[in-house]
This record gives sequence, structure tokens and C-alpha cells, in this order.
Amino acid sequence: MPTPAEALALILDRVAPRSPRRLPLEAILGMAAAEDLVSTATVPPFTNSAMDGYAVRAMDLADASPEQPVRLRVLGDLAAGGVPLSAVGPGEALRIMTGAPMPEGADSVVPVEDTTRGEDWVETAKSLRPGIHIRLAGEDLRAGQLLVKAGQGLRPGDLGVLAAAGIPTVSVHPRVRVAVLTTGDELVDVSEEPGPGRIRDANIHAVCAQVSACGAIPAPFPRVPDDRATLMGVLRQALEADVVLTTGGISVGDYDFMKAMLEELGAERIFWKVAQKPGGPLGFWMLGSRPIFGIPGNPVAAMLMVEEYVRPALRKLMGFAKLHRPVAQARLEDGWTGRTDQRTTFLRVVARREADGLHARTTGPQGSAILSSMLSVNALAVIPEGVARVEPGGTVQLHLTEEAEDH
Repeated sequence: MPTPAEALALILDRVAPRSPRRLPLEAILGMAAAEDLVSTATVPPFTNSAMDGYAVRAMDLADASPEQPVRLRVLGDLAAGGVPLSAVGPGEALRIMTGAPMPEGADSVVPVEDTTRGEDWVETAKSLRPGIHIRLAGEDLRAGQLLVKAGQGLRPGDLGVLAAAGIPTVSVHPRVRVAVLTTGDELVDVSEEPGPGRIRDANIHAVCAQVSACGAIPAPFPRVPDDRATLMGVLRQALEADVVLTTGGISVGDYDFMKAMLEELGAERIFWKVAQKPGGPLGFWMLGSRPIFGIPGNPVAAMLMVEEYVRPALRKLMGFAKLHRPVAQARLEDGWTGRTDQRTTFLRVVARREADGLHARTTGPQGSAILSSMLSVNALAVIPEGVARVEPGGTVQLHLTEEAEDH
């Protein structure tokens, strides 16, 4: 039975990024770049006005003051998209709009609100320094500048910069499609009133949300009853996806068919069970290049398995350079007492930042079926094997699933 670290290494060793595709900017938000992206343009391509006002020579206004305003002759108007037809000489100004190219001779812009305009003149009582209120050519981007590294997830700001740099399409690793199956005769839809012995299927919603949150495409299947023939038919359909994720049906009960059926279909078992709690009965198979995860049916265990094992694998398949959540040390304020055994324990905690570092508290009872413990969780505390107690205020390692808030 592998440790959590060993199990994750076995998974990541067998998955590889999907082949890149070149897609337009509007289709790649959240995907990972498959190559370094370099600017093909200088931005802005020309020095231009940052204000509506007048393009002037700063030296002409060196002595301007409320007591002695300076009057300049206006050569004309220049709108954004236009081209200056003449240079600005001594004692002259050109009315200019934001984004319009600076004319030759001018080195500054007087904002329109700092001026008084006559028929063919403008007056200002404020002096200027050279270079004020202008945008220099290339001050934003330079041709050849590295914009995005390979493996970086593309955010809205990245897409805006790529557009400004003249890059209409990008080579990215595509999203993977994940077939999600929940099994069990006891499950009913969220909209149904559970009868005797039945419960609502929370896993399909929680697990699909986790898959979607990490950038993959969940493909939920109808709930599968504990029937061998039905399960085999659904499995064959699910194997058309890039990844298969099943919940329940992989333990040792009389109706737990999943392990045997996957292997009947030709899947290679890499491991079954991990030395941890909750979530020990985790199975991982490969069918060709297709990863198959069998995770427990208990809802907290299911979510924890997706977080710790499935998420890093999906991110690697989708080409992300960063696979893992941030790791940090924190003080576990309420402590913890368990059993001494050879399994790693994961606790659901709420972490917050204090002046002296991270502090954490458990979210309450830690049973693997207590789904309400996931309502406020933003980190997992990792208790190593062989540790049966953490004193209140003792140090633990956290896997931060969300940013810890300041107190």
C-alpha cells in the first residue's frame, strides 16, 4: 500500500500533457500555454498623448504662472487615429486627443482643463516638465519581450496583453474531458425526496465542481445502480472520455464490482488503496493513455481524493507547470488526537493569517461522511503516519486549497 506521496508519484509518472492545439484568444481563457509567448510588436507603436489637451514644448511654459500666463498659437486639432501634418515650433501648440500621435517638436501635453482657449490661441498658467502626459513608444511592450511562459495558465490580463502584442492565436494544451460516475443503489437525485435507505447524490455535484474548478470539463453520467451488466455498459461509454473518475464500488463488498470490471476491460491496475485516512480505498488504473480513478463513495473522502490526487493529474494532462497547491506551516489551535498507525491523516481546517504567521482550526468532526465539514474549509492539515496527537498550538503542515484570510 503506497503512502500518499508514493501514490501521487505513481499517478504523475504515468500521465503526460495532451498534444497542443492552436486556438484563438477567445477560446483559451484558463488553459495552459504550450510554448513561451513573445511579443511580436512594440506597444505603443508611437509616442502619443495620455490626455486630451495641447501638445507643446515644455520650455515655452517654463515661466508660466497665474500672474503671468503664457499664450501659444494653436496650429489645429489632432484626433486619435489622425496623423500630425506639421511640427510644433516655438510659441505654438496643437490641440490633441488622448491616443493621438505626438507631433514633432512637442515634448509634453497641457491638459485641456488647465487652459483657456481663444479663437486661434490657448493660454495656460501652469509650467510643465518635459515628458509630462505622454506615452512613450514601447513603454508598455517591446518586440521580443517574453509575455507568458510555457505551462502558465492564461488569465484575462494575459489575453489582453497578447491581443495588444498582435498575437491572435496561441498554442495551448486543451482541456481534458472527465467522465464522472457515481454508483450505488442507495443514491437519488438532488431533486428527489429520499425514500427508506436512500440518500441524495452529493458526490456527482461536488466532484464535477472540483473537476471544473481546475479547468477540466466534467461529463457526468446518470447514477449507476449496483448491477454488473449496467455498470459494464456505462463504463464502456465513459471510456470515450480522456479521464474516467468513478465514486463508490471499489471496496470489498458483495456489490463492489468496479475493480474486476476495469481489469476485464484491459485496464492496468497501478495501485489500489493508499495509506491515509480518510480515503484509503483509492484505485488508479491506466487503459492505454487514459487514467482511471476509483475513489471512495463517502463524500468527504471523495472530495479529498480529487483534491490530492486527481487535481494534480488533470493539471499535468492540461500542461500546467504548477501542479500542486501551496504548502505552509501553521499552528493548529485546537490540536488533534487520533490513533497511532501507519497512515497519513488529512484534517479539514480553516486557516487564517495572524501577525505571527498562519493559524488553523479544524472544521469540527472529521468523519469521512460529514460533508458539512467542507463548508468553510480552506486548507488540509497533513498529520504524518505514526503521529497520534498534536498538542493545541502545535505545528502542522497545510495544503492551502484557498487563500487564507487575514484575521
